[in-house]
Amino acid sequence: MKRVGILAFLHESNTFLNAPTRYEDFASTSLTRGAALVERWNGGHHEVSGFLTGLAESALTTVPLMATFAVPSGTIAAPDYERLAAELLQTVRAAMPLDGLLVALHGATASEAFPDADGEFLRRLRELTGPDLPIVVTLDLHANVSDAMAAHSTALIGYRSNPHLDQHARGREAALLMRRILDGSVHPVQALETPPLLISISNQYTGAAPARKLYEDLAATLERPGILSASILMGFYYADVDEMGASFVAVADGDPTIARDAAQWMARRAWDRRAEFSGRLPSPEEAVRDALHCEQKPVVLMDVGDNVGGGSPADSTILLAEIMRQGGRNALVVLYDPESVGACVAAGVRNPVTLAAGGKTDTRHGSPVAIRGTVRTLSDGRFVETQVRHGAWGASDQGVTAVVETDEGHTVVLTSRRMAPMSLEQILSLGIHPERKDVLIVKGVVAPRAAYEPVAAKVVLVDTPGVTSNNPKHFAYRRRRPSLYPLELDAVY
Repeated sequence: MKRVGILAFLHESNTFLNAPTRYEDFASTSLTRGAALVERWNGGHHEVSGFLTGLAESALTTVPLMATFAVPSGTIAAPDYERLAAELLQTVRAAMPLDGLLVALHGATASEAFPDADGEFLRRLRELTGPDLPIVVTLDLHANVSDAMAAHSTALIGYRSNPHLDQHARGREAALLMRRILDGSVHPVQALETPPLLISISNQYTGAAPARKLYEDLAATLERPGILSASILMGFYYADVDEMGASFVAVADGDPTIARDAAQWMARRAWDRRAEFSGRLPSPEEAVRDALHCEQKPVVLMDVGDNVGGGSPADSTILLAEIMRQGGRNALVVLYDPESVGACVAAGVRNPVTLAAGGKTDTRHGSPVAIRGTVRTLSDGRFVETQVRHGAWGASDQGVTAVVETDEGHTVVLTSRRMAPMSLEQILSLGIHPERKDVLIVKGVVAPRAAYEPVAAKVVLVDTPGVTSNNPKHFAYRRRRPSLYPLELDAVY
């Protein structure tokens, strides 16, 4: 029986953050090998879960190797990337001979030595396995796809949903494609097209135009004769790399012309609509004013500049301070603030605290906000999401967590680990009822929609400053291509 190995190495690297990501950030979040990999991911909603499902359906032997991910954060430190890559490759070496590899990568991973960390990892993997071993790779929809990633893989398969609700389906698709490769019924060739296009993060919601139109084109591409798979990767412009931007991949059965024509058609269609992918968001003052006067509650204010799923510090106080300035009440915010957590632990449940909350990572995300209130809850910060949600992490850990009810009626959740707001369990597990609040400050853009839309009367994206600002013109790039729309309105494709 054919033996197929499973690898996963996922990290979305924001190169504008000063603090590097270390090995421990992966090990303390999720790092499993062998049987533990299967135990962690079997039956879940992740692409690795989809690998396991698809291989079982295909009667292929699953060889679980190593899987790890970390919460989006800064560039991976050079020695830590080397350690992770070496451990991943060693599991492959020890398991050989293999007939194929299923690999889950993010596609926007950067290390200090290798800005295209995913491409470099695939290069090393291909060097180890030789030119003929099938390597089918799944990618996050926000991947910045490089020529190296395409050259050193057999097929690239990207998510098709943002929020990412189809991760399991894409993993299963990869496994079923692997079965067809191994039984000799298909012979994949792929084409990559990278027009000079940035798509604003606020316009990357696949449930509505303009992004939805891209995926209507993708659906049409998948119906073309000879196409095995196709993907649109909307890019990640918080990673200053040469390949930054949108990309289009088509995988055809044996005919490179079919693949090239399909990829170019999707890219040209997107380029012709390029003006649709930019847009204005309300300022914090505007958004808060409208939220406080909105008759229907709660209003979700997406803190775009502190999008934890894009690597931000999770401690911006911009919106909380504006709500307090305008005299708002009954808001909820989650802030990463280990120092304040420690003060709450020292005070104890039901006791008063005076805190300078949030705003401690840097000066880009506001200053600490003075709050007075009562410690309502102390928690270990662990929670489990069983529903299909962006990221499909399942079990999560935001560290020791404190809930403070302020004198103004606000609920401030303080965590000792950064956590992206992909799951309502993040706050439900603390005994908080989000539907009872007037305003929910959520540190994300599109990804939290799956969790928060069921309880929200209205969702508003806010143009807050920070390392995940909506506007790419706010960043000083050094490595990007010299001509990218809309940074250069005269860019040519």
